Amino acid sequence: MTSLHQQLVEKLRRLLRGRSFAAGARFLTEREIAERYHTSRPTANKALSSLVSAGLLEIRQGAGTFVREGVLDYDLQRLVSFTEKAVAAGRTPGTKVIRLEKTTVPEMAVKMNLKPEEPLWLLERVRLADDQPVIFERRHIVTALCPGLTKPAAKGSLYAFWTQKCRLSIAGAAEVIRAVNASKVHAVHLDLRAGAACLQVTATGYLADGRALWHEETLYRSDVYEFRNQLGGLTPPKPAMGAMR
Repeated sequence: MTSLHQQLVEKLRRLLRGRSFAAGARFLTEREIAERYHTSRPTANKALSSLVSAGLLEIRQGAGTFVREGVLDYDLQRLVSFTEKAVAAGRTPGTKVIRLEKTTVPEMAVKMNLKPEEPLWLLERVRLADDQPVIFERRHIVTALCPGLTKPAAKGSLYAFWTQKCRLSIAGAAEVIRAVNASKVHAVHLDLRAGAACLQVTATGYLADGRALWHEETLYRSDVYEFRNQLGGLTPPKPAMGAMR
């Protein structure tokens, strides 16, 4: 069961996605949130802090809390669709599907703990924000788990397609993030010079039952994206455990 704080954060996220507040606009105050959603001011303050940590809001000293402009954030704590992130940042999302075809890639199938002959979708697409290319995706997806994938469907949120159309329960993904230089091919798709700095996410996504659904190698423009996370405090070291001799 989600806490009151988490429920409030989701309500405020929906408010941001609904375009009630444009990028750069002053957001609701702690008091206004408490009155609007019938909650306590400490809970409202905690929700605001969560949205600031997520990169959706920013605090301007002496002026208040404002909707962040321009910057797209990659949430390291949960899977969030690009469409949702772009809208929350006040940008218009778009997608260009470069390739969608069925294939077999034995080494990829083995990497996903599948039989070598398992059919896979190969999907390549460019994600755009206000017509600016910001992400280049290359994914291998298990065909049997979403046989109805089409180019029109691939232009939208894959997470929505998987959960709503295919009725799949996605548990999460194991990711590795590293700095890379854009290849000539990537540079063309992302409207960059070859060798420009990018961030690459290599990830395998899993269903609730442990099966792999997709593997991706996705490039993000480092001049547009920020990767954000919130860390907890230091945990005191535990006493050494061992047997005396």
